[in-house]
Amino acid sequence: MSDLTKIPVTIVTGFLGAGKTTLISHLIRQSCGRRLAVIVNEFGTLGVDGDILKGCAIPDCPAENIVELANGCICCTVADDFIPTVETLLALDPRPDHILIETSGLALPKPLLKAFDWPAIRSRITVDGVIALADAEAVAAGRFAPDLAALDAQRAADPSIDHETPLSEVFEDQLACADMVLLTKCDLAGAEGIAAARAVIAAETPRALPVLELIDGVVDPRIVLGIGAAAEDDIAARPSHHDGEDEHEHDDFDSIVLDFGEIAAPDDLAARIETLGGGGEVLRVKGYAAVAGKPMRLLVQAVGARVRTHYDRPWRSDEPRATRLVVIAERDRLDPAAIRAALQG
Repeated sequence: MSDLTKIPVTIVTGFLGAGKTTLISHLIRQSCGRRLAVIVNEFGTLGVDGDILKGCAIPDCPAENIVELANGCICCTVADDFIPTVETLLALDPRPDHILIETSGLALPKPLLKAFDWPAIRSRITVDGVIALADAEAVAAGRFAPDLAALDAQRAADPSIDHETPLSEVFEDQLACADMVLLTKCDLAGAEGIAAARAVIAAETPRALPVLELIDGVVDPRIVLGIGAAAEDDIAARPSHHDGEDEHEHDDFDSIVLDFGEIAAPDDLAARIETLGGGGEVLRVKGYAAVAGKPMRLLVQAVGARVRTHYDRPWRSDEPRATRLVVIAERDRLDPAAIRAALQG
């Protein structure tokens, strides 16, 4: 860094369910004496990831150093949310040595980089690096990386068809802005899947990037923290589909929060979510469930048809035992009544 007084900031980006929270949880636990602070940006009003991370709090990253900004993209609410939050973290005593920002899975990282040029903070913090997480199994399946030659052929045959989807644009923009790519869930992808995912990432990135393979978010912090990229100074080298636009839209996606009472069987809820996600309409389901007769809260995390649940902590005496799930889908594919019926029966 050219200015050693600046606090380094690492931006962690990646598509829905790629493992950003798992990675940051690992970095918190392996801080090696480095004082950390975390900003979590959720899409939707139910803050799941921030609560998970606060459960990982340690002396070098206490709960008060973990700040959640829900229901809005921080790059769109710079003056109202992002700048005041950064200033609050910079005023902590002791001051953090490093700040981690977990973006929403739907966020474009480049507009956030531009926020670091704001006069109120640009002399005090620097973007140490942008880390993009990619789900190896999903990328290998070609969900966010269409065959460009085939698309060109289809466009030539019917120029009126738009084959570019919002999901692929988000994925490509995240890769194009990155200093490093972490290929996650490699245990699910297998050797062939990892090789296919690496080929896709190499084809989509505008410059050569290091690609690391991860399982369960485990990586040496020395590899991802301390890159010294000063990414805010080379924004032009990080192309985006949205370059030249004054603003970017988030109405390609929508979310709802479902509230209901206790459930009888976690397996039944997981099966219902799996069926819902298998239809391709719902991208993400996450939240908590109250299971009848169980003192622990059930954490629910789903990406498409892949569902994971585990009991994360006891219910507190000051909170209602209830089930709350946030469901995220592409715009015009979110039918609240149908989703509620599918999950509640």
